[in-house]
Amino acid sequence: MADNDRSAPVLSLDAMGKDYAAPVLDDVSLVLNAGEVLALTGENGAGKSTLSKMVCGLVQPTRGRMLLGGKAFAPASRRDAERLGVRMVMQELGLVTTLSVAENLLLDRLPNKAGWIGRAELHELAARQLAKIGMQNIDPATPVARLGIGQQQMVEIARNLQDDTRVLVLDEPTAMLTPRETAHLFEQIDLLKARGVAIVYVSHRLEELQRIADRVAVLRDGRLVDVRAMAGVREAELVQRMVGRAVHEHEGRPRRVPGPVLLSARGIGRAQAVRDVDIDLRAGEVMGLAGLVGSGRTELVRLLFGADRADRGDISMHEDGRPTQHARKGWRSPMQAIRAGIGLVTEDRKSQGLLLTQSIRVNATLSDLGAVSRGGWLLRSKERGIAQRLVELLRIRSRSTEQPVATLSGGNQQKVVFARWLHRECKVLLLDEPTRGVDVGARADLYAELDRMTDAGRALLMVSSDLRELMAMCDRIGVMSAGRLVAVFERGEWSEQSLLAAAFSDAAGRAEHPGTAPSVAPAAPGAIAAPDSTPVTAHTP
Repeated sequence: MADNDRSAPVLSLDAMGKDYAAPVLDDVSLVLNAGEVLALTGENGAGKSTLSKMVCGLVQPTRGRMLLGGKAFAPASRRDAERLGVRMVMQELGLVTTLSVAENLLLDRLPNKAGWIGRAELHELAARQLAKIGMQNIDPATPVARLGIGQQQMVEIARNLQDDTRVLVLDEPTAMLTPRETAHLFEQIDLLKARGVAIVYVSHRLEELQRIADRVAVLRDGRLVDVRAMAGVREAELVQRMVGRAVHEHEGRPRRVPGPVLLSARGIGRAQAVRDVDIDLRAGEVMGLAGLVGSGRTELVRLLFGADRADRGDISMHEDGRPTQHARKGWRSPMQAIRAGIGLVTEDRKSQGLLLTQSIRVNATLSDLGAVSRGGWLLRSKERGIAQRLVELLRIRSRSTEQPVATLSGGNQQKVVFARWLHRECKVLLLDEPTRGVDVGARADLYAELDRMTDAGRALLMVSSDLRELMAMCDRIGVMSAGRLVAVFERGEWSEQSLLAAAFSDAAGRAEHPGTAPSVAPAAPGAIAAPDSTPVTAHTP
């Protein structure tokens, strides 16, 4: 059990550093007290993940020392750290997707008799663990592979909420959670604090830090630049300390003037996941897609890209206002969509968007090999030139274009995904959670690139769980619910309440009365949550 004596530090870090080809973390000293939440923030590449992984035994420090409960602490592995009560929920999930939810939750302590797993006891224990975070609706026998990314994140969190935890590191824990799931997580954090557990909370969502953190530590370029009490810290001040430069917001932007339709879909659908959606994407504008997890947002995007095959409906590409390419029941493959001028930034960059072992050069030019080859031979010098231009344009922090993408921070990996489609110069770009796990500085760079793309006449479709992001960036916002596009709002007509009410219309089983969706616990500002009883005012498609 955790030690409730809050007079002594639980974890002390003294002059911690880590070198690879160059120092990535240098001279970081911190104290973490029992029963407090220390927010750890900074730009991608600032050293947050490296520091967290050193604490949890995943990375060995080059220098410095750590104390846990006043005793020397130098875990050689994650298992070593967990045996001493130091646990980490990583941003990149570590679940075994071929196993069930219950097996993942209790993998290191499966109940058994004479070598046989006690399934009834296993499922009972797993159900209790899931109930702690409000996920009692998940069947513990469900294979993890069948869960969405957000649900998998909650399983990862539940796996680490153990009674022997002394230090818990949460790395971007709410990046893919709904507000209801986030509220349950925050309730658990409050309970852990009351037990004296020390918590490191890594996040770029500054509004969450105000809710959950007692102190905040800011890293920049591998160095600790500030540690202070969270109370009274202004968001703009914190951003300035993180990035070292002014970051401009997009609130209050005027509506872009849309050009002609570039892509249209009519009656597009796949079983019950996407149900007969009509949608037009126009040159020079950003259309957003809001909705709850499981509402069909990602499934619609995958149909528009040919990643999944539609079983009904049609997709057309247009030029000068006239259809030029037509795909009955959608594209046959992503390659057909790419040749038609469509690109996709996936929600899961590591498993679906990048070749992690390959270089920035390879990943950035992969979408159009014809532009960097001749007679079937790749032209390395041309690849390097294009990749270097994209690195400079997107401010990708790297040693060179030959650096493996796996060694980049999450935000810089996301920029490489963007770079691929900039190289391809696609007409339509589909963006599924494009700023997931991306810090405020990198996010501003990506937003600026989206502005350049719309100025150049591209059409963008952006899926995001963050309503504030959609309202800041989009000209129109469509709302998905139970596989249907239930409403489309023009800029100036939406509000958080009306978007939320639409999102909960079919989800609450009350499509005929969308303003009567049930209310739930309050959630973090700007994210999809349950609405109050607010009528929907929108243009329905």
